[in-house]
Amino acid sequence: MSTPMEMFVKEMQKLFQPDEVYVMNGSQEEVEKITEIAQKSEVDGRIVLKKLNGQEYPNSYYHRSNPNDVARTEHLTFVCTPTKEQAGPNNNWVDPKEAKEKMDYLFKGAMKGRTMYVIPFVMGTPKSKYAKNGVQVTDSLYVALSMRVMSRVGKQAIERIGTSYDFFRGIHSIGDVNPNRRFIMHFPQDNLVMSFGSGYGGNALLGKKCYSLRIGSYLGYQEGWLAEHMIIIGVEAPDGKITYFLGAFPSACGKTNLAMLDPVFKGYRVWTLGDDIAWINVGEDGQLYAINPEAGFFGVAAGTGFKTNPNMMKTLKNSKFFPTLFTNTAVDNSNNTPWWEGVSDEVPSDLTDWQGRKYDKNSGTPAAHPNSRFTVSIYNCPTLSPEIDNPKGVPISGIIFGGRRKSTIPLVYEAKDWNSGVFAASIIGSETTAAASGQVGTVRRDPMAMLPFCGYNMGEYFNHWLNIGERAKKLPKIFMVNWFRKDEDGKFMWPGYRENSRIIKWMIDRIEGKTGVKESEIGLFPQEGAIDLSGLDIKKETMDKLLSVDKEDWKKEVLMIEEFYAKFGDKIPKDLRDYLKELKEKIGV
Repeated sequence: MSTPMEMFVKEMQKLFQPDEVYVMNGSQEEVEKITEIAQKSEVDGRIVLKKLNGQEYPNSYYHRSNPNDVARTEHLTFVCTPTKEQAGPNNNWVDPKEAKEKMDYLFKGAMKGRTMYVIPFVMGTPKSKYAKNGVQVTDSLYVALSMRVMSRVGKQAIERIGTSYDFFRGIHSIGDVNPNRRFIMHFPQDNLVMSFGSGYGGNALLGKKCYSLRIGSYLGYQEGWLAEHMIIIGVEAPDGKITYFLGAFPSACGKTNLAMLDPVFKGYRVWTLGDDIAWINVGEDGQLYAINPEAGFFGVAAGTGFKTNPNMMKTLKNSKFFPTLFTNTAVDNSNNTPWWEGVSDEVPSDLTDWQGRKYDKNSGTPAAHPNSRFTVSIYNCPTLSPEIDNPKGVPISGIIFGGRRKSTIPLVYEAKDWNSGVFAASIIGSETTAAASGQVGTVRRDPMAMLPFCGYNMGEYFNHWLNIGERAKKLPKIFMVNWFRKDEDGKFMWPGYRENSRIIKWMIDRIEGKTGVKESEIGLFPQEGAIDLSGLDIKKETMDKLLSVDKEDWKKEVLMIEEFYAKFGDKIPKDLRDYLKELKEKIGV
């Protein structure tokens, strides 16, 4: 008798009609075999993988995608709940029956002449009760290899699934990479995602944003936990004590840099547990614990270098058992290495750009796509925490929320308590970046950095956060940050990168009760002199401006917040509406 997983594979085989079916076992031999096939295979007229200079970047390969397939396509991403209200105004909605009919039509026979790769995988360390099982089918070698890096693939997953029907089903075909036939459909009630027409990570690696966040957030809502777009770090002080933080930032706002921070203070170090996703549970002791469901980094290459993130550069040059994949960077032909803006000051003279053309330095366009990516194993990371595979996760003492804002939002402030922190996180606005297709640089609300990833009505999601606060006995402090404030000349006021450790150090002092605060209209500011600025050339008036509330700016902000809240009607919890009313009174609206 067939197991539920085998039945699912047979059903997919009948639908897609592939020439071959290959079930991945997760072995090293298998990785080498698929990598070899990928170097001989073409999709859309492009070789899937090209081997790079192994001296500079060991076990590394280059992938160039179709120019129309370089970012998450939020307008083609749907949440298919029984009613539109369940999906909420934060999601595009399609009736589940209609969505399945559309996808089945696209999927029918889509893998003729191709191999269907079956990827059994675990999100989270397999020994954890918080980990979840999934099976993805795909016809993309790039996706199969990327999932091998980003999750725990193979026998462990098959054993965990066993005879259970309780596993995520991910159905993917790259199709003909036609943007007019590209859809990413989520079915939270069915623990299912159907994706067609894209090979881009966020659309095609279904264990990532699709399952770990959109489906995961819905599962968390049902089961009493949180799936969040967050880094997880441990900050070790000179006395050896480690304080664990979560950090939520929209894409390309410095999440990965913060996850691998090299502190400016002697005796401090940051331990990396994750750079993108956290699953958060209330532990038996009433404290919040977080695990990283992923096993790799799918990071933005552009802007990453030894100056901005030396530990990520070391990670990229430390590839051993798993291949590292570079996507849509340029290639330096003089030494066959990936190149992107930010990796070096000097632009090489002989570059092939991300679209495969000879690069002209005078063109005024970047050689690498602004959303060029790397896929690399977390186990290559020199700052990897020894707790990475702790089945319980790590205990969280602080949560940091941030966004990219050139004005209005201060460098840092602390929420008075959990509920006011949920309010502050629910009103985050951030300037859009190249990680999502569409206009870059406009301010949009991005609560908890989850707007594109919350798999159900966000009003209910805010309420779920408040409920978690009621259930937990020991809650972390909540902090808001903005590294991206600019002055009148358009220059950044705060140096950022390593210097952000000064703000983290102040947060630890707050968690340990070593320093006081001063109240403001929006939250608690550091007392004067509480942030250690030793060795940093920054003027007092700059710091004063970074740590102040401009009421005129906030009056405009409040109008945008009201407009955003209005979309959710009475789904916005009364507590949050009361906080907004109080904020309006304080700033004189």
